Amino acid sequence: MEALLAFVIGLLTACGVYLALRGRTFPVVLGLTFISYAVNLFLFSMGRLSIGQPPVISVSANAYADPVPQALVLTAIVIGFAMTAFVIVLALKARADLGNDHVDGQN
Repeated sequence: MEALLAFVIGLLTACGVYLALRGRTFPVVLGLTFISYAVNLFLFSMGRLSIGQPPVISVSANAYADPVPQALVLTAIVIGFAMTAFVIVLALKARADLGNDHVDGQN
């Protein structure tokens, strides 16, 4: 299972980097989104899966689930959504001003 998760994270990262290096704005936005998904999966996998454990330390339980990776992923999702919205608005404004959707502004 760890190998599959590592493969998925690597595949999302590779697709994100490939798309982020394209010349048009829409693939760049998709590439940034894929990289954001890969980082979220990586952060979430760092917390280890613990089933049936309380999320915080309790008196009766010896083990507990670490809440820090879950909080980091939640924060990263909110920041990623804001970043994606900003980049889309920026791309639309550049398209309106320049007349094309190339990243460098040339045909």
